[in-house]
Amino acid sequence: MRSRYSAFVVRDEGYLLRTWHPDYRPSGVDFDPAMHWTGLEIRDTAEGSMFHTTGTVTFVARYTLGGEPGQLHERSHFERHDGAWVYVNGTFTE
Repeated sequence: MRSRYSAFVVRDEGYLLRTWHPDYRPSGVDFDPAMHWTGLEIRDTAEGSMFHTTGTVTFVARYTLGGEPGQLHERSHFERHDGAWVYVNGTFTE
């Protein structure tokens, strides 16, 4: 989760697409040039250990958009695919 957040910060589309489950992967990532990520807080995790095939991470990502602060609250769902953890989807929380 932290590495995907960092990839959004530096706009590393290749990394984001490689770490997205192939069944759900978009053709590209549309970065908003006015959005600047400013912080990540992990609120909860479930499963996701070496003994699991799925896991979730609940987080708050802070940003500014056009100079205005905002927050993204999400519960991200991950699966192990070909031995690597990949992002499946997320549901917005709060």
